[in-house]
Amino acid sequence: MFSASGRQIDRATIIFLTLTAVAFIVATYDVRSSGEGVADTMREGTQSLFTPLQSGVDFVTRPAVGFVDGIANIAGLRDDNERLASRVRELEASASEGESLREQVIQLEAINGLTVPGELATVTARIGGSGASTFDNIRFIDKGSEDGIVAGQAVVDEDGLVGWVDLVSAKASRIRLIIDPAVSVGVRISRTNETGIVTGHGDGPLRLEMFRANEGVNVGDRVVTVGSRFPPGIAVGTIEASAKAEVGFVLRTGVNPAVRLSQLDYVKVIVGWSPIDAQLQDEDATPQTTVVPETTSTTEGSG
Repeated sequence: MFSASGRQIDRATIIFLTLTAVAFIVATYDVRSSGEGVADTMREGTQSLFTPLQSGVDFVTRPAVGFVDGIANIAGLRDDNERLASRVRELEASASEGESLREQVIQLEAINGLTVPGELATVTARIGGSGASTFDNIRFIDKGSEDGIVAGQAVVDEDGLVGWVDLVSAKASRIRLIIDPAVSVGVRISRTNETGIVTGHGDGPLRLEMFRANEGVNVGDRVVTVGSRFPPGIAVGTIEASAKAEVGFVLRTGVNPAVRLSQLDYVKVIVGWSPIDAQLQDEDATPQTTVVPETTSTTEGSG
């Protein structure tokens, strides 16, 4: 019995192994021949199963991913904007510097083209600073005694009289502006040839006093230096308000300065005219106040 059963088991085992081998061979052949088989079927099934799930995950996560990408893009755009803004500032600064240089060239050409009455020798200088406060009617220039500048010399620009030199060092000088109350200038009215004295009055118009005037002055009359302390013929300003001349009265009115003191850059110092030599002429231009009455003429329009 046992022997027969053992032979039956051996045959069953052999049949099972044979069928397994045949199935393996068939499966292998199927895969090699068509590329489709159980593996493909399982793969396709797996893809069919997970594709909806993947789509759902993408649907849920896509806004978050887009938000993160948006933040990164905003940061990048901010950096780009900052770089562009910085470049714009650089270009604006370059343009401003170019405009400033162009204006300096224009002013320098104007001052170099200035013809001083009598073709006197001059020294071109540049304004380098002002007083400690707006009440200090002074400016500093970058030329001094080494350039032939001495105290008392007239300073002009293309518009007219700026002031006079009152302090000098080897390489720099200080200018006292024409609007300073300490500055007085002998002047002549071009239209009438009448003379007088102009004195600074701070930020307001200059003060003109004419002690022996025979003719009045009109608005806009040109006022020039008479040729005493300063060389003759330099523009000082124009009459601000008309005034009549009356016997025994001092004619007083205002004069608008010819120069634009707030825009000074380049100036010329007249070194060819000596204030010491001109001092004698000052006495002729200085009025004899001892014989002048205290009453004054009335400026027209003042009531």
